[in-house]
Amino acid sequence: MTFQQTILNFYREHRRDFPWRETRDPYAILVSEIMLQQTQAERVVPFFNRWMKRFPTPESLASAKVSEVLKLWQGLGYNRRVLNLKRSAEMIVKEYGGVFPKTIETIDALPGVGPYTAGAVCAFAFGIPSAFIETNIRTVYLHFFFKGKKKVKDEEILKVVERTLPTPSSILPLAPTTLPRGLGTPPRAGGEGERRREHSNILKNVGVSTRDWYNALMDYGAMLKKTTGNLNTRSTHYTKQSVFIGSRRQVRGAILRLATEKGTVKADDFKQYASVHSVADIISELAGEGFLKKKGNGFKLA
Repeated sequence: MTFQQTILNFYREHRRDFPWRETRDPYAILVSEIMLQQTQAERVVPFFNRWMKRFPTPESLASAKVSEVLKLWQGLGYNRRVLNLKRSAEMIVKEYGGVFPKTIETIDALPGVGPYTAGAVCAFAFGIPSAFIETNIRTVYLHFFFKGKKKVKDEEILKVVERTLPTPSSILPLAPTTLPRGLGTPPRAGGEGERRREHSNILKNVGVSTRDWYNALMDYGAMLKKTTGNLNTRSTHYTKQSVFIGSRRQVRGAILRLATEKGTVKADDFKQYASVHSVADIISELAGEGFLKKKGNGFKLA
């Protein structure tokens, strides 16, 4: 059985359902990709659903106040992500007239969007077969192609990712297996119907879409993490997450959370951190980044 067959057979049996997999809207996919940075997919689902209900378009997000987007983001952490997401929406509205850009280069130029996110949006929204890596994809390729090797560079992995992008001839024939959940019923209108047709194509051995291939890789990688441990420690990209308690990141989050609840904050509100961090400096840092602005003797959300 080939590598592609192994991945796709697993996907047919164990595909995970997420709301961002039911759309080709590039804005919605960008939202999901930003949320999925540093956050497990299952945790992201309720945040994503609430977000898309409140900010369904780049225009709705671009016109929102920072305080509003921060409040809706609370609980996901890494707040720079949401500020970059809002700035991306503003850029899409201002420079592209609200029409989402369609090339890797233009998407990569959006605030806080790197090569992975740009590649993911292109693959999932536009079906462009670009090679990109995220943590689950990296896990799959380390497992199959770099067994026992340490300090593997992403550049090495990317070459294999590109080489193994499937074509119809490269995945035939697939081993017989049962229908994925939901594929025995007629397709509904919209993205759900399109998704079912894509999965039906896999079953009929007539090819696989770019988005299904990457979803399959991610699902296989998620399984490997549960069964074989964290293979990403063998990657040069791997960094051990720093301790959160008492960290600068914790103080930043506490300041923004209190500003959301109280309206105005001052350094004196955070005396419990004063022995470890300069709270005044962190508040100034948050103001410089665009989270806060001066109000009287304190600061409020921008």
